Amino acid sequence: MQLDLRRREFMTLLGGAAAWPLAARAQQAGNLPTIGLLGATTPAAQSQLTAAFMQRLRELGWIEGRSVAIEYRWAEGRSERFAQFAAEFVRLKVDVILTHNTPPVLAAKQATSIIPIVFATAADPVGTGVVASLAQPGGNVTGLSSQTTDLAGKRIELLREVVPGLRRLAILANPDNSYVATEVREVRAAARTLGLEVDLFEIRQAQDIARVFEGIKGRAEALNILPDPLLFIHRLRINTLALGARLPTMHTLREYVEASGLMAYGPNWPDQWRRAADYVDKILRGAKPANIPVEQPTKFDLVINLTTAKALGLTIPEPFLLRADELIE
Repeated sequence: MQLDLRRREFMTLLGGAAAWPLAARAQQAGNLPTIGLLGATTPAAQSQLTAAFMQRLRELGWIEGRSVAIEYRWAEGRSERFAQFAAEFVRLKVDVILTHNTPPVLAAKQATSIIPIVFATAADPVGTGVVASLAQPGGNVTGLSSQTTDLAGKRIELLREVVPGLRRLAILANPDNSYVATEVREVRAAARTLGLEVDLFEIRQAQDIARVFEGIKGRAEALNILPDPLLFIHRLRINTLALGARLPTMHTLREYVEASGLMAYGPNWPDQWRRAADYVDKILRGAKPANIPVEQPTKFDLVINLTTAKALGLTIPEPFLLRADELIE
């Protein structure tokens, strides 16, 4: 009895040690339910998102290293890594895969039809074939839609309010991202209604960025930048080039506006990641992804960077500023 007590105390100390030996971690992790977290970008770039997920996971009783193990993989915006890491999770036999953005979700779905997959964000999960329907996803995939394509027209309307003389709009997008075609159609439709000319500029790799901005010169008065892991990683560079060319930018996520973008309108991603923890919790407790409906965003943010507006010489109307959820200075 006393020996068992000492052994439990020793294991507790091991669980709390900052420098837990790798072998001990592996042995402990092998006995725990395991989450495979496939990040599309880098740990630093999405630290706020991961933190929101982990906080909610702890609230639900899952403590990393004690009641759950997490295998992290970071694709750093390189699309070829999505399939590689998804296959690795299958070999590791994780209990659930958590990912975000459409390409990594599709890569995970292609890698396994058995392991449950939860997506924290996906632009158009039905249109891109991630799930059969929102109410009845079917298969082994479920999560949270970010309704990105549904809001495409609204973003163009907001941009037109801030840049009232706007006539020519450029779209920056990675065409390898499967949701892009749908959103480009929505943007073009909204632009036609507003009498705008639209050009699409494609960025498939980091080396394309400088070339694309050379091509934009004289052909656009504002940029609509579609979210993508590659563009997310290089968001500061893209916004710096846009600022140098005196081009206002519209984004989907506040993180782009933090990196000198002009404005963003879209779902609150930390909230999406927090809610994704509830999906993971249900699955670890035995629920089937096919029976868990895909949820829509509940929080949307209009974010404006006042420093960027000033640098561009834009005067944003007071009523518009009052509608903003956040002003960055």
